[in-house]
Amino acid sequence: MIRSELVKKLADANPDFTPGEVESIVTTFFDEIVARLAANGRVELRGFGAFSTRARDARTGRNPRTGESVDVDAKRVPYFKPGKEMRARLNV
Repeated sequence: MIRSELVKKLADANPDFTPGEVESIVTTFFDEIVARLAANGRVELRGFGAFSTRARDARTGRNPRTGESVDVDAKRVPYFKPGKEMRARLNV
């Protein structure tokens, strides 16, 4: 499902809200998750899962086109761990 499909589905399920209002809610929801992760935080949605970040060390990579070595800086990457309820529903 892509973002526009999510907005449409939520707008259809909640006719009291305009599609613009639903778009604003979805944008705010995702922006808050990103802001919390950027602040080195964690976001837990009970029954769904938890978003966090993991550190990746600096390393020497390889340019796939030329085969030449490239230094890759240390960075943080997003990580998602599904909750028990989600795993149970997926493995019925």
